[in-house]
Amino acid sequence: MQQNPSPTRVLVVDDDPTVAEVVAGYLGRAGFAVDRAGDGPGALASAAARRPDLVVLDLMLPGMDGLEVCRALRDKGPVPVIMLTARGDEEDRILGLEIGADDYVTKPFSPRELVLRVESVLRRGRTGPRAPGSSGPGQGPGEVTHRAGIALDPLARRATRDGRELALTVREFDLLAFLLRHPGVAFTREELMREVWGWDFGDLSTVTVHVRRLRGKVEDDPGAPLLIQTVWGIGYRFDAPPDAADEGRRNERRPDERRRDEGRQDGGRQDVGDDAGRDGGRGPGSDA
Repeated sequence: MQQNPSPTRVLVVDDDPTVAEVVAGYLGRAGFAVDRAGDGPGALASAAARRPDLVVLDLMLPGMDGLEVCRALRDKGPVPVIMLTARGDEEDRILGLEIGADDYVTKPFSPRELVLRVESVLRRGRTGPRAPGSSGPGQGPGEVTHRAGIALDPLARRATRDGRELALTVREFDLLAFLLRHPGVAFTREELMREVWGWDFGDLSTVTVHVRRLRGKVEDDPGAPLLIQTVWGIGYRFDAPPDAADEGRRNERRPDERRRDEGRQDGGRQDVGDDAGRDGGRGPGSDA
């Protein structure tokens, strides 16, 4: 007799019992198994006893705050984290993203919105980000990409740099995968938020923080990045030629396929200078 798969487990950490009860109720009705904790030590004990698939974590916890809990959880292994923050706590929110939170929701919030965010983070952890036009030139959606010493396997959710495995959060992996698939193309932060996060609106500092974190993991000198370039007035561009493995696979295709893909690249976007006119409202201040 075939056993049913165990439900996805979410750990809700909030010292306000009313908030925790409401969130747990909505997640439970959405089909998740829910554990609850009211403080940091309780959250770590619960995670040690039964590893969650995702953690909903209040930033303002008594004693051991949410940032400390997030660091401790990350030290034990990768787990997606959604932070609950007060509306005015922008610095703490950015710090939460810096230490590896995958998403955040500001209080007061809609429980249904939180459930959608949970589902989005978990879905992206399993399947990766959506990509306009599917994959890059000459590459299937599940193929390993090799660029600038980086090897990224979208099916195994694994990335290495010069043979060393990169410890990436869900969003960092998705961002790197998207940029690797579209080398030489400048994207605005709004476009990255829409294509990588799946959001049509939101705090653009989320993108800035994740780019900064990703640079710290893939660049030799994050202060002078060579791979993930800032395009002033636009956003970001990944600059790197393909490694030999990808170049060989591209050259193996028929000449008509290569011409079709090259034509798509040439016609699919305007030059960076043309985009600059359209996005002229954003200057160097758009990047942190």
